[in-house]
Order: sequence, then C-alpha cells, then structure tokens
Amino acid sequence: MKSRRIVLCAALLSAALFSPLRAGGAGATEYIETPSLAADVAANKLPPVADRVPKVPLVVPFDGKERVIGKPGGELRTLIARARDIRFLTVYGYARLVVYDEKFQIKPDLLEKLEVSGDRVFTMHLRPGHKWSDGQPFTTEDFRYWWEDVANNAELSPAGPPQELFAAGEPPKVEIIDPLTVRYSWSKPNPYFLPRLAAASPVFLYRPAHYLKQFHAKYADKAELEKKAAAANKRNWAALHNSLDNLYDASNPDLPTLDPWIVVTRMPADRFIAVRNPFFHRVDPAGHQLPYIDRVVMAPASPSLIPAKTGAGESDLQSRDLSFSNFTFLKENEERAGYRTLLWKTAKGSHFALYPNLNVEDPVWRALVRDVRFRRALSLGIDRDGINQSIFFGLAIEGNDTALPDSPLFTKENQTKWATYDKAQANRLLDQIGLTQRNGDGIRLMSDSRPLEIVVETAGEDPEQTDIMELIRENWKQLGVRLLIKPSSREILRNRVYSGETVMSAWTGFENGLPTPDMSPAELAPTEQASLEWPKWGQYFETGGKAGEKIDMPIPQQLMSLNEQWASSVDSQARRKLWAEMLALHADQQFTIGVVSGVQQPIVINKRLRNVPEEGIYNFDPGAYFGLYHMDAFWLASGG
Repeated sequence: MKSRRIVLCAALLSAALFSPLRAGGAGATEYIETPSLAADVAANKLPPVADRVPKVPLVVPFDGKERVIGKPGGELRTLIARARDIRFLTVYGYARLVVYDEKFQIKPDLLEKLEVSGDRVFTMHLRPGHKWSDGQPFTTEDFRYWWEDVANNAELSPAGPPQELFAAGEPPKVEIIDPLTVRYSWSKPNPYFLPRLAAASPVFLYRPAHYLKQFHAKYADKAELEKKAAAANKRNWAALHNSLDNLYDASNPDLPTLDPWIVVTRMPADRFIAVRNPFFHRVDPAGHQLPYIDRVVMAPASPSLIPAKTGAGESDLQSRDLSFSNFTFLKENEERAGYRTLLWKTAKGSHFALYPNLNVEDPVWRALVRDVRFRRALSLGIDRDGINQSIFFGLAIEGNDTALPDSPLFTKENQTKWATYDKAQANRLLDQIGLTQRNGDGIRLMSDSRPLEIVVETAGEDPEQTDIMELIRENWKQLGVRLLIKPSSREILRNRVYSGETVMSAWTGFENGLPTPDMSPAELAPTEQASLEWPKWGQYFETGGKAGEKIDMPIPQQLMSLNEQWASSVDSQARRKLWAEMLALHADQQFTIGVVSGVQQPIVINKRLRNVPEEGIYNFDPGAYFGLYHMDAFWLASGG
C-alpha cells in the first residue's frame, strides 16, 4: 500500500567503480547442472548451465555459518491473502540493477559494474551473456525500448516518464553506448536515482523488448493490434500493451523476467505456481545456479485464517498476515507442525499510526484536521502505555512516528513530543478550538453541529489494528470524540484516501525508521500520492502538477523545501541538520499520529528450510523483506 521512497544517497557510494560480489575474489569456473533441469538439457530443450548463466555471474557470498552451500530442488509453500499478492515474489526474489546488501549499502546485481560521477552521471555495464527467462539476450535494447517507446510514448505513458527520474525538474539524458553499456546523466546531482533502482518496488528502466514489440503500434500492424485489444476487452492497443507489461505484478506468465522464479499460473486460480528461472544470473560459490528451490507454491487464503493455517503447518515460509499477537499460538504448535518461529526486528517509524487526511474534501473536516491543536489533542488522548501492556506485553516502544532508537537521528524529544497521555491537556486543546458544545451522549459538536465522530478507515487485513483502535476508542471517548472503525480493502481504501473521501486512515508509520543523514528524507515531505496524510499534494509532485493539488499549507511547503535542500547538498553534516529539522517538524505537527514501534515480526519457517537468518530486519523498503537475505539461496534439507 504505502510505497514510500526510502533511499540511500549515492554519495555513500562515492565515485568508485563497483564490481560484482564474488566468493574469494573470483567467480566459479565450473558449474554444477541443476538436477531438475538435467533432462531438458539432455533433450536439447535447454542449453547447459554454463551457457545459461552470464559469462560473469553474480556469486552470492556465503559465510559457511548462517549461509551454507545448499542442495538444489524442492517445493516451497507460502500463503497469500489475495491473488494480487503474487507480486511479493518479485519483492522476495529482489533481482534489481543494484540492490541493498545486509549493511544497507548499494551494490550491483543485474549490472556487472557501475560507474558513478558526482551523483550526476551513472554508467551501467550489463553482464555479458545475461538472458531473459525465455533465453533471449538482456541488452541495452531493452533499456532503449522502455525509454523511447514506452516512457516517452504519449499513448502508453500520458504523464511522461516517472517523476522519480527527474532531478530538479530535469529528465535524464539517456545514452545507449553499446549493447552492454547505458548511461543516465543529469546536469545536477540526483541522489535518488540508485536507491529508486534498488527499491523493493523499483523503477524498471528496461523491458523485454523482443516480447513487447509485438504489441506496440510502432513495430506491429496497428489494425491487427486493435483487433487483439478488442478480443482482450481492452480499449486500444496501448491498453493492451500496458496490461501485458507488468514486471512487478508478475500477472502475465508470458512476460519474460529476470527474477529467480517465473509465475506460470494465470489469474484467476486457487493457487499460483512459480518455477525456477533457468537463466537466472546468480550462482553459489560451489557453482550451483540459483535459486536452489525449484518451485514456489502460493495459496490464497483469508487473512484471518493465515495464522491458523500457518500453525497447522501449511506454509514453509510465512511472515505476511502474521502479527506479534500470533507469536504464542505459533510457538505452541511448532513441534506438531514441524516449523520454527523466529522474531525479526521491524524498521518502521511506528508499528501503527493514524493518518489525518489533510486533503479531505469535506470543508469542515478539512479545517479541523488542518488545525495542529486538533492533531495534538488526539495524540495526547492516546494511552500508549495501556496499549503496549494490553497487546504487546510491554515490549513495544511508545511514542511518535519517528526515527527509532537505533538510528543516529533518534532523539527522545521527537519520540515523546505530544505523545504522552495527558487527557486534561487534550481536552483543553479541543476547547480552545471551539469544540465546546456536546450532544446528549457527551460527544463534542463540530462547527456545523455534526457530532465529532471520526471514521478511521483500514484495509481490514490486520486484526491487531482493530484491537489497538478499540483501546483508542475508549481513550477518545473521554475527550468527547467518537471513533468509528471502517474496514474495507486496500484498493477501496487507497481510492477513498486519494479522492479525499476519507477523514482518517490507519496504517503503519514511516517505512524506514532507521535512517542515516545520507538516506533521503523524501517520505517526510509530500512527494508521493501514496502518503496517506497528504495524497493530493503527493500526486501533484509526482505528476509535475498535472494532477492533484498544490500545497497550500506553510509547514508542508517547508518540508518540501528542506527535502530539496537535502537533495542538493553533498555535506553529511548539513544533511543531518536538515533531517533533524524535518523530524522535529513532524513530531511537533503530528501529521501522522504514531502509537508504538519496535514490535517484532514473527517469521515461520519449515524446520527443513536453511539459510534463513536467525535474526534479521523485516522491512519493505529498504530491505524487500526476505530479498535482503537472498531468498534465492534458501534451500530445503532432506532431514528434519
């Protein structure tokens, strides 16, 4: 839902030349054929492994302890809440031009090497011999096709190239140097570029041109394409092309991929199967082509049933739709169901947060939620200690949606400002606003005499959110504020927030609660429509003013200015000061109302599953959940 932009400054990478990760300084010279593919190789349906991997593959580092040489083969089962969640296999597989390593440094992945000059010029070198999952070469023609024929085609991309590729309003200069070298450059620094490529939901600069050209009017007969579009119930050839061009969603089995697994099941289905990509670019130090696991089976289930199904042993690797409240139940069933339950740290600024929608359409509500006294009163009226003790056994961190204690940008003041339970002060603030009249139930009346009933909308996926809000409901009742909970679905919630129908929503807090000064503070400013507190301002920025609303509040404008200053600064101390000012503004203004953070995430793994870290950081971006730890190197042992 919240695809917040969490980025690591390219300045951290310096202007060095990056080489691929290698074991012992060199890649394997001999490869071991994957047993499940041996028959196809013998029948000449596939080339041998030495001809399937790039000439310079990426050798995944193994430490011999938590990551050991594995055995290829096997099937891994996991549960998903809806068919669309097959896209998380794209996240877990985490094949990107560049990726974060476990120290959150950016390294080449699909790229063999990368040259960076002054955060302005990025020269990317592809791996010779690298192929798409259908065996066709992966070359800079795939970059050219996307840039010229998709991103800059008015029918396919009416809004133009992604706004993330612009630096101070300037689009990139894209140069195809040769079949394996492409250069992106700007006249000004673009510290966002590499982190957007390394994101869990990245900007894909390439497409499988050899496949998609058959659906493009520039390369195929337009009349025939329109017939195909009509047959597929699509408006025109461009809509057909866009429906088939979904590298992230993984919903088109015919679309070649560079991921470790290929989803081969078409929607709708009762379960989805992904098979190994025989041309994947990574190998282990012994010469096995990754991924180790042959098949991943994803079975949709109701989110409320996923903890029970996991506890019954129906998943070999499960994290999504499990919450800390399930931990005791999961531990109790380990021996019977043959799994282990790990607890990984989470990196969100708040495990649960409330989002007053500053862009709500209702004028009375808009005036109220934009009054900082109102937001502060609601925050002061939450008994965070009671929530912590009741739901999280007192193990969570109480306070604002802000940097966590492990971050160098953490301050106690930002954690606690307007976030300690003070019912008397909260009531005084509400009185100061003028909300002094009440109805017969003791609920305050708004300026138009409507009762002060805040409908908090959720995606309806996490029972823990409802438990937290039930406790907040009791807290706010003492302020004369009624809280109503409205669950729906992600899609409906997103559309209602974006359109301004939603007054307040509930979600997790900042995506990255462990920032450093050289990580971008962009998610603290209105830079994305997916920001639930100011979606229309974010949309305005993302579309270059073509949609959404221009910012019309001073503090959000100041946050945008501070974010722009960060982007143009190359001095770490200056960046630290900018971060500090932005975090302080958020704590003071309560644009998001955090409740608790530091809640650990249960990770359930089959006892046979190997190379899963005992301790890890569970985060979408940066991190890609399991992607940070090379899920392609997970393997199933034959014993218990």
